[in-house]
Amino acid sequence: MAKAKSDSLFSLIKSLTQTEKRHFRLYVNRSGNTQEVKFIKLFDAMESLKQYDDKEILKRVPAIKKVQLSNQKAHLYRQILSSLRQYHIGQNTDIQLRENLDHAKVLYNKGFYKQALKMLDKTKALAKDTKHFTISLEVMEFEKLIESQFITRSIENRAEILTDEVLATTEIIKSSHQLSNLTLNLYSFFLKHGYAKNQKEFDEVNSYFLANMPKVNFDHLTFYEQLYYYQAHVWFNKIVQNFPNVYKHSLAWVKLFQSNPEMTIKQPVHLIKGYRNLLGSLFQLQYYSKFCEVLEEVEELSQDKQVVQNQNTEVLIFQFLYISKINKHFMEGSFDEGVEMIPEIMEKLERYKSKIDPERVLMIYYKIASLYFGSGNYRKAIFYLNQIIFYQDVKLREDIHCFARILNLIAHFEDGQDYHLEYQIKSTFQFIGKMNQQQAVQKEIISFLRITGKITPDQLRDEFIKLYNALVPLSEDIYERRPFFYLDILSYLESRIENRPVKYVVQDKFKRLK
Repeated sequence: MAKAKSDSLFSLIKSLTQTEKRHFRLYVNRSGNTQEVKFIKLFDAMESLKQYDDKEILKRVPAIKKVQLSNQKAHLYRQILSSLRQYHIGQNTDIQLRENLDHAKVLYNKGFYKQALKMLDKTKALAKDTKHFTISLEVMEFEKLIESQFITRSIENRAEILTDEVLATTEIIKSSHQLSNLTLNLYSFFLKHGYAKNQKEFDEVNSYFLANMPKVNFDHLTFYEQLYYYQAHVWFNKIVQNFPNVYKHSLAWVKLFQSNPEMTIKQPVHLIKGYRNLLGSLFQLQYYSKFCEVLEEVEELSQDKQVVQNQNTEVLIFQFLYISKINKHFMEGSFDEGVEMIPEIMEKLERYKSKIDPERVLMIYYKIASLYFGSGNYRKAIFYLNQIIFYQDVKLREDIHCFARILNLIAHFEDGQDYHLEYQIKSTFQFIGKMNQQQAVQKEIISFLRITGKITPDQLRDEFIKLYNALVPLSEDIYERRPFFYLDILSYLESRIENRPVKYVVQDKFKRLK
């Protein structure tokens, strides 16, 4: 099937809500009659199309020649962005601050230095109040420029006051950047490698974390410094598999917002990510009652228009809310009920796919495949695992790629599709070796699958028992237990040994857990 041609302008137009479209039309009509303006006709034509098509656009807007189309599109793109900026200015303090800064620049250029300083002073106060310290520093640099060029006599000791303000703000920004850079690099490590799988990786991450974590006086940290501090600790502890600490710091992350409710409106993305990590840690710890309590909070959050302000936050909350719902079914062993959610998940995934990171899409596919596997629908599990296996960038979440292949082998075995199993085992083993993901668990599973074609059915149960006994001690080894975060292989083996569906094994464990 041919891939539909993409176009950034077309995607932008299609993302507009009805109120944003209405505002755009009012915005471009602000200077009078625009019936003959070409870019308005271009907007109407592109809005009415289902797929981007140059030829169809030129046919619908004959006033635009082929050689003019590129320039007209660029102009329309800028007009839409200007309209959106104006429309959303009340919801984005940083846009307001930058507009004030632009106004001060206009006043400065006109020679109204005191008026410009007055505007800058108000902007700086708002920037500090809303914790936009980078903009605050930009404002102060502008103030220094005016004060150094003109004798304004605005305040006595103005130079000393400004200098002290700049130094204090620079320290805050420096500390924030150190913490945010550390957070970003740890997150990048996790995306590429997943959990630390050996002592070498543990030592690497631990050394990096200790060397780059700045010494801080926590009582004097600003909101953002505290936020980045918690984030850095969440990612570090996640990588080294210290889930009690992941829980501790992600809970502190969420409570930071609860203690600063105004920041929930200003930074909803960070709040959503805090909840995502909190639920993830509770799932790893199998803390079911607390998991359900937090999931209920997130359900309420997803209906809060002050948090779900736009498509960005809408997409973010969709991603982790549904993964958390799937995780709840994993804990309960209610795979059949979980499968019922899949059409809704796929409908939303299709709607938001262009706005979701590929890493998140792969994770959703893996979770869906695991649901189908748990419910006994191995063909469907294989279908969704293939979406991961045939994804081109295998460097993205190597861990998911590797475990998708392992689960795929088991699904083929369960579905009776063992005619290509030997080839798939060889291919999977080579892939895991190439990705440097070979661990004792993977080797044991592949060794088991290799002998299945050489033994009689009555010998199979004994081999399942051998594999189970080999894997139990590995599940308690910090460097070997990583596969168990992706595959509940022990429950699967118990189901085969006891000759009953895996969902009943998980449900029994859940009852004992409660």
